[in-house]
Amino acid sequence: MEVQDKRMIAFDRTGFDDVELLEIYCKILKPRMIEEKMLILLRQGKISKWFSGWGQEAVSVGSAYAMDREEYILPMHRNLGVFTTRDIPLTRLFAQFQGKASGFTNGRDRSFHFGTQEYKIVGMISHLGPQLGLADGIALASLVRDEKKATLVFTGDGGASEGDFHEALNVASVWDLPVIFGIENNCWGLSTPSNEQFRCKQFIDKGIGYGMEAVQVNGNNILEVITTIRKIAKEMRETPKPVLLEFMTFRMRGHEEASGTKYYPEGLQDEWETYDPLTNYSEFLYKEGILTEEIEANYREEIKNDIQDSFDAANAEADIVPNGVTELKDVYSDFTQVVQTPNGAKTEKRFVDAIQDGLRQSMEKYDDLIIMGQDIAEYGGVFKVTEGFVEQFGKARVRNTPICESAIVGAGLGLSIAGMKAVVEMQFADFVTCGFNQIVNNLAKMHWRWGQNADVVVRMPTGGGAAAGPFHSQSNEAWFFHTPGLKIVYASSPYDAKGLLNAAIEDPNPVMVFEHKGLYRSIREEIPDDYYTVEIGKAKTVREGSDVTIITYGLGVHWAMEYADNHSDLSIEILDLRTLLPLDIEAIYAAARKTGRVVVLHEDCMTGGIGGELVALITENCFEALDAPVKRVASMDTPVPFAAQLEQQFFPKERLQSAVEAVMNY
Repeated sequence: MEVQDKRMIAFDRTGFDDVELLEIYCKILKPRMIEEKMLILLRQGKISKWFSGWGQEAVSVGSAYAMDREEYILPMHRNLGVFTTRDIPLTRLFAQFQGKASGFTNGRDRSFHFGTQEYKIVGMISHLGPQLGLADGIALASLVRDEKKATLVFTGDGGASEGDFHEALNVASVWDLPVIFGIENNCWGLSTPSNEQFRCKQFIDKGIGYGMEAVQVNGNNILEVITTIRKIAKEMRETPKPVLLEFMTFRMRGHEEASGTKYYPEGLQDEWETYDPLTNYSEFLYKEGILTEEIEANYREEIKNDIQDSFDAANAEADIVPNGVTELKDVYSDFTQVVQTPNGAKTEKRFVDAIQDGLRQSMEKYDDLIIMGQDIAEYGGVFKVTEGFVEQFGKARVRNTPICESAIVGAGLGLSIAGMKAVVEMQFADFVTCGFNQIVNNLAKMHWRWGQNADVVVRMPTGGGAAAGPFHSQSNEAWFFHTPGLKIVYASSPYDAKGLLNAAIEDPNPVMVFEHKGLYRSIREEIPDDYYTVEIGKAKTVREGSDVTIITYGLGVHWAMEYADNHSDLSIEILDLRTLLPLDIEAIYAAARKTGRVVVLHEDCMTGGIGGELVALITENCFEALDAPVKRVASMDTPVPFAAQLEQQFFPKERLQSAVEAVMNY
């Protein structure tokens, strides 16, 4: 069958009565009329940008119409019909487009880059693919709680070129998740045609590679879209499994209006205009005697008035008055930690045992907590932190993952959206690069963008000392220190390791938990057997002194303590930061002012390390109390070498003495 034949529109009204057919007509007419209005407003300079879904309305409207209202849909920027079919008031929608306070993002993000729990919509970010992993997490929550719900997520034929597409589909297939992966095959990714995006004939050919059912529908036939999704979703609710659904359609206008369509071959738009979803459906209704000129005129008048009144109301709304306090406050979800103090007996535990203890007790405390990572189930993880967890909590909550960091971090966020908690383990902190986008652009920004918290902990076995080379030894906490919306904790003792991990899991915000691998089995401490927490954002003075202050964290604390033990002639104050984001500013200033001489020590490389920020803060705020310039001691600005003697040279430990001497002799 030729592609053109696949696009021919033959409507089958089986199962649809006249009333419903007219209701569907109203649903597909509304986004088209909004499109018409937006294009006029764009030319008039009354809106700044527009991403058109003209010609693809049957996909958006049909999909939203077919799904149950309590089921999540994750649309993209060309899916206006999803938002209107879910009956979002146009005043709020236009306020969102115009950057007004009554929109969904308080002017912080634009167009369709938002979500809303009220309407069970989770909007995209500009990177196109990450929402696919979020859909996995939302579906996983439904599966674990036996809610019998389907989830629908969109991507395009261009966006499906991203690695997130493969990761999300693979996870969904392996875990039998009830997700409909809707691929809008509109033939173009901005200006790049399909034959430069992929070489398979059609997207449904990809299904067999994932062991997944794949279905193709005429995306311009709204009744076919509705019927197909209703059938898939019904089956999926009872027998959870993912489905790849390819919508054959066409993007009639540019990627966004400013880009135009000059790159389209001559006559292509004219050809596709004959398959326009609204025109063809209205002609069908006229032939069936269901739609009349009078009915159509009434619908158009009603929708036109709604559009105009709503736009006028949104436009009349006062511009947002910037408030720095509010902007900073909304970076994190509201949470006041109540520190839980320990009671009862203590047992000597290694650093790794303390982490295991905390993770197990948090799993017992929160029935809705799921942990995910490579080899963490029966194998217990490469560091054996989760050994025995499958037997206690079951494989539904202790989940081995494929090698796909982006999809799993995204799934963690999806679980949070669905009201659950997630702990995601990076097998090594170095591997977080493969999930970096999800962390810095999705987890970190989501609450600030539209008020949705990200209740996700990312565990990061970090650091060198094991002669493991440049890809298993990095200290990469500074990569995330720069990102508003994240919290970062980094323990140096078994007591803090357990308490900070528990606190991180309690916190509804995204927390990066760094665990130094070199400390896992090298240090021991008597810690409480009971559940307890340590305050996030609170540094700790681990040694009192009056001559010089060393500010550090992680393995650096032990280097500093060893140095102090070996230099009893100096009275050394050692401040363990414990939390890197947010910093305990007051404790840092107090420690600096106490001695007037400061050395900042960390395992990470010098350039761009956290030490630079600490030096700047101390110099700017404590200058008059200083008796010497603040000195940094850090690892060399090279990757972490493999050979033990090279690695020891790389570390800052041996350079600590010269730094202390420099500030003491200034």
